Amino acid sequence: MAADSSLLLSLVEEFVSGLQDSKAKDTATGVKDGQFTVLQLVEALGLSLTSSQPHTRARGVQLLSEVLHECYGNLTEREVEVLIAFYENRLKDHYVITPSVLQGLRALTKCAALPPGSAVSMLRSLFQDVHVQSLMLAERSCVYSMLINLMETREAELKGLGADFVFGFVQSMDGERDPRNLLLAFQIAKSIIHRGYDLGKFTEELFEVTSCYFPIDFTPPSNDPHGITKDDLIEALRAVLSGTPKFAEFVLPLIIEKLDSDVQSAKLDSLQTLTSCMSQYEHKDLAEFLEGLWTSLRREVFQTSSERIECAGLAALTALTSCLSRSVLNSDSEDSLSTFLVLVLTDCKHHLCEPDLKLVWPSAKLLQAACSASSRASHIITAAVMPALVEQYSSRTQCSHRRTLLEVVLRFIESVTSSQSSENEESMFLAFRQSLCDMVFSALLETNSSLQITATSMLTSLAQQTGLLLDADIELAVDHLTRLLLTEEDEKVSVAVVDCAGALAELHPTIFITKFIPRLKKEMFSEPMDQDNNREASEQHSHHAVRKQCLSALAAVSIRPSVVQESTPVLLEVLSSAHAGSVGFSVEEVVLACRSLQKIAEQVQDTEETGQCFHELIIPRLLSLALQAALQGEGSSGRRSPLVEEVVLSAVVSVISTSCSRLQPKLAGQTAARAVSLFLDDDVSFLPDNSFPSHIQLLKPQRESWSQSQMVCLLMGCVCSLPRSVAVPQIDQLLSQLEEMSCTCNHPLAYTSAAKCFAGLINKQSQGDSLDSLIQRTMKRVCGELDSTSSPARTQAFTLMIWVAKGLLLRYHPMSTALTDKLFSLLDDADLGAMAAEGFSLLMSDSAEVLNRGCHADVRIMYRQRFFSENSAKLVQGFNAAPQEKKSNYLKALSNIVNKLPKQVQITELPALLSLLLEALSCPDQGVQLSTLSCLEPVLIDPPPALIQQLEALFSRLLALVSSPTMSVKITSLRCIHALSHLPTHEIFPFRARVLRALARPLDDKKRRVRSEAVLARGEWYLVGSPGGR
Repeated sequence: MAADSSLLLSLVEEFVSGLQDSKAKDTATGVKDGQFTVLQLVEALGLSLTSSQPHTRARGVQLLSEVLHECYGNLTEREVEVLIAFYENRLKDHYVITPSVLQGLRALTKCAALPPGSAVSMLRSLFQDVHVQSLMLAERSCVYSMLINLMETREAELKGLGADFVFGFVQSMDGERDPRNLLLAFQIAKSIIHRGYDLGKFTEELFEVTSCYFPIDFTPPSNDPHGITKDDLIEALRAVLSGTPKFAEFVLPLIIEKLDSDVQSAKLDSLQTLTSCMSQYEHKDLAEFLEGLWTSLRREVFQTSSERIECAGLAALTALTSCLSRSVLNSDSEDSLSTFLVLVLTDCKHHLCEPDLKLVWPSAKLLQAACSASSRASHIITAAVMPALVEQYSSRTQCSHRRTLLEVVLRFIESVTSSQSSENEESMFLAFRQSLCDMVFSALLETNSSLQITATSMLTSLAQQTGLLLDADIELAVDHLTRLLLTEEDEKVSVAVVDCAGALAELHPTIFITKFIPRLKKEMFSEPMDQDNNREASEQHSHHAVRKQCLSALAAVSIRPSVVQESTPVLLEVLSSAHAGSVGFSVEEVVLACRSLQKIAEQVQDTEETGQCFHELIIPRLLSLALQAALQGEGSSGRRSPLVEEVVLSAVVSVISTSCSRLQPKLAGQTAARAVSLFLDDDVSFLPDNSFPSHIQLLKPQRESWSQSQMVCLLMGCVCSLPRSVAVPQIDQLLSQLEEMSCTCNHPLAYTSAAKCFAGLINKQSQGDSLDSLIQRTMKRVCGELDSTSSPARTQAFTLMIWVAKGLLLRYHPMSTALTDKLFSLLDDADLGAMAAEGFSLLMSDSAEVLNRGCHADVRIMYRQRFFSENSAKLVQGFNAAPQEKKSNYLKALSNIVNKLPKQVQITELPALLSLLLEALSCPDQGVQLSTLSCLEPVLIDPPPALIQQLEALFSRLLALVSSPTMSVKITSLRCIHALSHLPTHEIFPFRARVLRALARPLDDKKRRVRSEAVLARGEWYLVGSPGGR
């Protein structure tokens, strides 16, 4: 024990007299380990604490405070009581001791064993004996931290101080300038307000001491390590000013005053603060300031030069109106909302009726902002404004004026919709129902496209309001939409009509089933009348445009299951008629019909009813039509069904794939079983129009009938998009047949689709020995074909290998490495080298038809980054070892890999591959050039040191590409040169003259986009090194 005592005395002596600050940590460790107690430390400090030298006493108190900072959690209540008494007494000591005293008191405020009443005692001593604003920054921060700690743990005691606590805080904060301390002070003020501390007669003082910082004007230094922003201070102060209605009489005049400022940030801050205040204030707090607030808000909207300020002003008006709407009306009280809205209407309503409509939009925006605040406000404003708007619309003849008025009415309807408490609430526009309908329908009859587009938007809004459109109105609306769809040539109008029809069909499906769909069907299946030869081409083009709009509209209206059951048979009939040749549908129109079916599959409500529709009707019908077309081949007339065209089959695959991906598990399993039985067992029993031969053998390579072989793409659509929980029947036999077809079929679409289907199924197979043996067997066959240079099936084997590699790579299967290694080896192959280089693009890209998340494929996160990190070194080694004529394949492969990586990964990894990328810029393949430039462009914004060292090579290659025959290469190279102008002047100035000479040529390029990029780049390079420039 004597040894511990001597050790303690030694530590104290070395800290106090030897000025060795590290001894404080050793002392704290001794206290934590139990070698001595805090009270023993106080005793050991006796001579230091009673010294006649202030600096000696300060060192003694500093040692004690630093130990307490480390050990406050182990103190007993008795020890804390003694220490508080000691520190309170030291507050009266010399000023050099005060900082250490405050550090000790802050540590004690964190103690769980703080005795009752000690918080009040500490604060009384603090407020009485310390003038906070005369302290240094760290000590002031210490005071604020003490207050925060005590407010968290001893709130009841502090509230017992009453208004004295608020007064003490006000004195402590008054004059604070440091942003770090202001954040703490604003936090304390917010807690005082929100936690119900008694402000007493010091309400105005608390407001004054905080509001003097409003609006915040603070720009942090560029190297600020604390990360305090202007927005942090604004939000903290706003929480104080808007925290209590007691501040209303002070805050509102302040905001009105600051809104007169010419400083845009002050206006914005004031408006946002006003919006925040409205959630806490009551109508009685606003009464005497309403006129001044309205005058300021009106001015900011009418005379604004900033869209942000205008939006903030409108938001403040909405919040203000909403606050007034919460007032409870008594028989003897004034209706504050009505009083305020009279001001608004008086100043705004007359602008809606001016001949030139000059101020109609600012006035309308103000009225709509107030309107959207509450149902009460909506009733008052619409009752006052709508008659005038209806009358104005009727009296105007210019389309531009009518469109403006219609848009104003539309915004009113939308603002009222946002203020309604429920969707089924009766619309407050019910009294103007007929007038609104007349406005819309008359606008739809106009020839002005802008007016028609606005009318369709308004029709949609009216339909969404309860009771505004009767059944007769809906019928008339459908007639107008149908007429516009069939006759309007303006594409923007057509798009607006289709969107409107989709919105109305979701709300009123019956009328679209009975009128809209039959009319579109009739129009689509009519043939253009044969006129003289001069008109025939234009007639055909016009009729094609009408069919295109009809197909798009059928998809848009098909959201409800009842509509889908009527629209999909029409689209299927388009395919049937095109196949039979009974109606002259073009290949493009057939593709559009398929895309409409796909869109319906994507958007339709997922119900059992729609699932049955796709399972029983759409998928079997598509399979049947495609099979009929494949078996038919070319008829006696030489005509071939459009359903055997590759572009049509791809569209059909998308329909089937999307449909199967959304089927419920039971129906998905049944669809899979049907598809497999069709392709393996020639089971056509589920197909409509069942007049097929008994032995079709769709998975057997058909040397003569390629149209039958390519049917395998439909199998891919059926089985590769199913959820992983759905088991595919006869999977082993199916995979065997697909592998055989992939390797032996000569038709590209057929063997590619078979390979995709094989890979899609492999990707979802459960891990295990059976999967591994299947992959090994497939690899053996593929490698055998690829290693035989005389094999006629090398291309087919390569296609199968690349798709299987992708399927395994996506799921991180370990055997994918063997396949990708084989792909690397093929880069040196004379015949397949270029295909192998393109194959890396396939590995890294998203596939639309198979092996994507939409098809429920097993896709692991960051598989691209993993592939790059595992194989980039192999690529570099292969490039270095490859003969000169094969190096371009490696460059193309590298470019394809890097270009598909996320931008952030590119920026990180490119420095290591820079020499290869510079080589790639010299590659004659323009695809490689463009891909490499796309990789380099983001890196040049903040180039790594490795790139700075290669500027000569980089400039040489980029300036050569400025004269490329490919526009996209020229544009991207000009952007890269532009980015290089931002590098340090001393690095790039030697290249300035050379760059300016090279950029003169693209200034006269025949393409405008190239000229624009050249102007931008050359302008920046002219500034390099010039006085006042870069």
